[in-house]
Amino acid sequence: MTDNRKDSQQSEEAHRKEAYRLLNEGVRLLNAGRYDEALTVLREADNLLPDDPDIVMTLGGAMILAKKWNAAEKYLEEAVATHPDNARLWLNLAAAILGHLEFSTRQRQDKAIAAYERAIALDPVAPSAHYNVGLIHAERKDWEQAIRWFEAAVRANPRDKDARLWLKRAREAYESSQQEDADAGGSA
Repeated sequence: MTDNRKDSQQSEEAHRKEAYRLLNEGVRLLNAGRYDEALTVLREADNLLPDDPDIVMTLGGAMILAKKWNAAEKYLEEAVATHPDNARLWLNLAAAILGHLEFSTRQRQDKAIAAYERAIALDPVAPSAHYNVGLIHAERKDWEQAIRWFEAAVRANPRDKDARLWLKRAREAYESSQQEDADAGGSA
């Protein structure tokens, strides 16, 4: 019985090593911009260790990079059900739901915002979460909300130049819209 247990442990360790070898290969392929090849390798890793959060997150991210939004969303919804306290998975899920912001419906934007807010609840400085919510509100021309979220992005990461730029743009757009409203009210 001891030999069987030892063999089983060795087999599990070999499984794990192979899964992580595949994960590393998948990351290398992603970094090279070879998304479809990365997906193939990462799916193999996921088959070996289906509940490993690093593999799950990387595979979900690869689907997003490959613009396979629906597949990524479905996969990441299952992942957050298994790992509900993993902020990075929630960030990836939000990105998958949102897809290309310019083409995203308001319903999908709202669903993405909810996932970003869940990531923030788990990690108050969740990378790019505040910024992405700010971009959604900027796309909607909801300048007050955009300002609020870009301010939060700058607080979360004071070195975020894009958040600072968008905060400036949102403030300018808000001031312009306020002036237009005042001008329209004065001419009535």
